[in-house]
Amino acid sequence: MKIGVLTGGGDCPGLNNAIRAVTRSAIERDWTVIGIRNGWAGVLAQETSTLTIENTDRFFDVGGTLLGSSRTNPTRTREDYAKATSIFGDIGLDGLIAIGGDDTLSVAGALAGDGFPIVGVPKTIDNDVPETDACIGYDTAAETISISIERLRTTSMSHHRITVVETMGRQAGWLAAAGGIAGGSDFIAVPEVKTSLDDFVQHVRSRYEAGQSYSIIVVAEGATIDGLNLESAEVQEGDEFGHVILSTRSVGETLARTLENETGYEARASVLGHLQRGGSPTTFDRVLGTRLGLAAVDFLDGKTHGQMTALHGSLVEPVPLTLIAGKTRALHPSYFELLRLFK
Repeated sequence: MKIGVLTGGGDCPGLNNAIRAVTRSAIERDWTVIGIRNGWAGVLAQETSTLTIENTDRFFDVGGTLLGSSRTNPTRTREDYAKATSIFGDIGLDGLIAIGGDDTLSVAGALAGDGFPIVGVPKTIDNDVPETDACIGYDTAAETISISIERLRTTSMSHHRITVVETMGRQAGWLAAAGGIAGGSDFIAVPEVKTSLDDFVQHVRSRYEAGQSYSIIVVAEGATIDGLNLESAEVQEGDEFGHVILSTRSVGETLARTLENETGYEARASVLGHLQRGGSPTTFDRVLGTRLGLAAVDFLDGKTHGQMTALHGSLVEPVPLTLIAGKTRALHPSYFELLRLFK
């Protein structure tokens, strides 16, 4: 049996652990593993290489993806979709494992719907893929945010300033919430909870009047803040899946500048950006990537196609890809009380 594996969308720590597990588990069954370079772009170009235990094993503690990635969408045109489906016959694939977020998994779901043997594996630092308790990369990114806040706190205290930390999180606030709570931030804004500029102004004034002459504010890139003028943000064309690059909203920098004007206290913004995608994976992400990669091979072996490997409590279970496409897993309401309490 010959299977392919690809990684699509934004990179993150833990991907190599999944690739490594897929390779090791498949070879143990005397299968051939074909690595597809650069996500769905590599499917269209049929850019591949054979994976072995030797050329994947050393990446267990390395972030990113040894296969490369892209944001290519092969479902945009009939021609591209036909090219994507032809890879099964052209190189003789008996199955494909697609590791990615909602966009990558939506393409996998489309192919599975047409009868192709595909299994999806959820990864995204945003942790917003539905039907799973955790996605590869989220834990490491949240820890990066927490550590960054700890380091920013000392300089904020020393200079008696406001520091606005902008995190990733287009539609969901998992990263901002986890990283902000763990890092001891003073105010956290997420897309799921409406806030206003006045909320921030009152928060800062209250802290300074109470003798706490600094503040660490965490804001997700997709947060909406009533009264904050983001009209000057540059508008850029989105990617092939229609996502606009939200860094152009400059929510962190705009909020910091506005708070300084409104309160008179010095404010600075720290946009963590792609730092959140990098670094060696945490123990949790290494184990999660390994477990989900192993389960994906098990699913292919058992003809459990058209499924995603999902973490449910302590178990990895199959979830139909049809339940994933076009949906987002929002921050659970149980977090809202935590955000309110630590503010």
